[in-house]
Amino acid sequence: MSVYLGTFGKVELQRQFDGGELSSTINTGDVNVAAKRFSFNFEQGQLITGDQIEIKSTDSSALDFIDSYTDSSVKKFIYVDELDGIRLYNTFAHAVNGGTANATALAAPGNDIPVSVIVENTVPRLLAQVNSFELNTERETVDTTTLSDEFRSRISTLVSGSGRMSCFWEYTGDTANEIPNYLLQLVLRTKVGSQFHARFYIKPKDYNPSGVAARNDDELWYDFNGVITACAVQFAPDNTVQITADFITTGAVQLKMNLEVPDKIRQEDGSDMLLDQDSTAKLGKSSDT
Repeated sequence: MSVYLGTFGKVELQRQFDGGELSSTINTGDVNVAAKRFSFNFEQGQLITGDQIEIKSTDSSALDFIDSYTDSSVKKFIYVDELDGIRLYNTFAHAVNGGTANATALAAPGNDIPVSVIVENTVPRLLAQVNSFELNTERETVDTTTLSDEFRSRISTLVSGSGRMSCFWEYTGDTANEIPNYLLQLVLRTKVGSQFHARFYIKPKDYNPSGVAARNDDELWYDFNGVITACAVQFAPDNTVQITADFITTGAVQLKMNLEVPDKIRQEDGSDMLLDQDSTAKLGKSSDT
């Protein structure tokens, strides 16, 4: 048997809304063409830098505040400044970096445009600087008093467990992974909630204390949807700055496994033989029992 060390776990997060939309109007005076910046008129803090959002006009008019754009909807990554001004970008990395160089060019709109906004992130990203996490499925121990009345009434019947994750605090500099500061921002969303989808990995690829070559690519993780309920910052002059995020799980908590098939069939060059209808499915040998 092998002994697994917790130093090789990892957390993947996928940004989510609760399924609702934010309504707003892009007024002609809200667009700064030179700065490639515009703003919505809903409550501050509902959108976070790195969100991928879909903006759709509710009257089917063209989103002509984007330069040379004639469609009624657009999906972009965003950078949100300290005054809730927004710039649009084609990639997550450019959105995290901000600035005008890679921002989408804007144009002065002909009229006010009524729009709906929803977060559409579909890519899970590794959460950087995680140093520990815990997860339990005892529903009776879950405390939902920190949630607003609106979310508590909707989510309380879905609660299936709770947990906590701790990270070394970082707020900038990573354009591929989720930055821990995102958890602090996430808990402050009031209208659209603090939902996320997560994978808590116990065994990732390339961590193989067993020494058995066939087990090298095995993966085991907990898969669930959650809601951040609280975040705390631990600050001391003689220690690292850390944040701790408490969350509840909603719906099913699943323990998933992606295991290497010991008797899979390989091609002459040693690579996996994949099926045409599913590029991730591997062909294995049948065995008599």
